[in-house]
Amino acid sequence: MAQHLSRDTRLLVAGQAIRGFGYGFTAIVLGDLLAARGVRPVQAGVFLAAVIAGSALASLVVGAFGDRFGRRRSYGLFFVGIAAAGTVVAINPPLWLLFMVAITGTLSTDVVDNGADTTLEQVMLAREDAGTARVYGWYNAAGAAFGAIGALGATTVRVAPSNAHSHAWLFIVLAPVGLVGAIIASRLSPAVEAPPEESHRVTRRHRQSEPGPSRHVVRNLTALFSVDAAGGGLVTAGFLSYYMVERYGATLSSLGWLFFAVSALQAVSVLLAPLLARRVGLVATMVGTHLPSNVLLAAMAFAPSFRVAAVLLLCRATLSQMDVPTRQALVMTVTTPPERTRAAAVTNAARYSVRPIAPLIGGALQLLGLGVPLLVAGIVKSGYDVTLWHWAQRLPSLRWRASNDEGSAPTN
Repeated sequence: MAQHLSRDTRLLVAGQAIRGFGYGFTAIVLGDLLAARGVRPVQAGVFLAAVIAGSALASLVVGAFGDRFGRRRSYGLFFVGIAAAGTVVAINPPLWLLFMVAITGTLSTDVVDNGADTTLEQVMLAREDAGTARVYGWYNAAGAAFGAIGALGATTVRVAPSNAHSHAWLFIVLAPVGLVGAIIASRLSPAVEAPPEESHRVTRRHRQSEPGPSRHVVRNLTALFSVDAAGGGLVTAGFLSYYMVERYGATLSSLGWLFFAVSALQAVSVLLAPLLARRVGLVATMVGTHLPSNVLLAAMAFAPSFRVAAVLLLCRATLSQMDVPTRQALVMTVTTPPERTRAAAVTNAARYSVRPIAPLIGGALQLLGLGVPLLVAGIVKSGYDVTLWHWAQRLPSLRWRASNDEGSAPTN
């Protein structure tokens, strides 16, 4: 299946992979860095909120101007930003400067990000495959697999528990990641850009505030995705690493091995998701795998030891990301080509717009108990799954099976 991917698609998958490696490493180190600097739970929540808010803002900017500024140019510029952010964090700057870096949207609280680069990749990949989750399966598998390698790299690091500077220096890994990503962006062909006629239509619609034909479905999906993201914002990889250090005394090495295994399982699961979607449909795949994973998430709040919590997290990893390629394929399927960049930006930004609030709430919830955010997240995300399923049953176009369509947007 991989041999049928075009050159541009392979480059985009490579961009996701190299970024996944960097974020797989730093998302784990981030929680450890905050703990090493003596950051309290509420402060940690505020910082993680800033990282997420930056991702949302960057995604919205790309959605508004990416097609006109140039997708390749925007893509490369963001990778340069990643390199710059990693360099600044590596010098262990004051906390206020860390916050300034956080709001640029170039850091990530998770192994695989959902910011501006993801928005651009999602719409550029739609050129080859908007109708099935096949390409998005390979794309997300690459991010998860290299995120696993990055997490594994964290297991080789040996730093003093109280040495915040040693933790910060590890972020220098983002410098080569950003530079390699910028080179990848420069090698993309003009075919990934928005066709001139589409770009003109998007510009005209933007000026006239004219909604696209798929606006109603996109609006509803955006609202639903926001609920899911709100729950997910309570339990980012940064939070999980912080939580396991604080509650169980987990070491950076053990966290590295754990998140390596999590990402490896996710890489396999997102490859299987398109196969399942072709049999049962996109929405059925999303809900059928996501709901049980959220039950496992809630159960982690009651884990008596690091070992039990790790087992529950690994079980969850086999299911939790199967909705990602199917969700991305769904957004591209229910929209017309001129709407896709904006739709991808809006749905991704919506997920990130609500997430800054979640870490703040999570920090407050930890005052009741360190594991309370896990329980609340599981309940909220399960509610999203049930609501999505019932809503989709009223729209035949959303019960579409991936094998029956090659990318045309259904009638709304």
